[in-house]
Amino acid sequence: MTEKPYAGGCACGAVRYEADSEPVFENHCQCRDCQRRSGTGHSSFLSFPDRTAVRFTGKATEWRVAGDSGKAKTHGFCAACGSPLYLLLEVMPDIIALHAASLDDPALFRPAVVTYAAAGLAWDRMDPELQAFETIPPE
Repeated sequence: MTEKPYAGGCACGAVRYEADSEPVFENHCQCRDCQRRSGTGHSSFLSFPDRTAVRFTGKATEWRVAGDSGKAKTHGFCAACGSPLYLLLEVMPDIIALHAASLDDPALFRPAVVTYAAAGLAWDRMDPELQAFETIPPE
């Protein structure tokens, strides 16, 4: 890949990133954690297979919370403007999930599934064409 279409960052520009690969999973997540963190009904992510292939400039602040598995989920955000940037999952240590809205070109986001649809809010309607999983897709 010669161009870096998967580039983005926070609202104030203090933290930027570029991905050297293509995403392997693109989803809307309707879990309660994503609802609270986004301030709306879901979060949207592009997951990349190798977190070392996503280069950051600037420093994101991180906080951790236990996921359904009991293992940590690490959320990265800009300390200056609060923009959510990424999610790291202890259960999948190589993966990095970037927030779709943090992309310079959010139109590159092509969701394929909805995860945690069982927690979806009635007013947060997802595209009925997307495959929906009550929690996470089976491996």
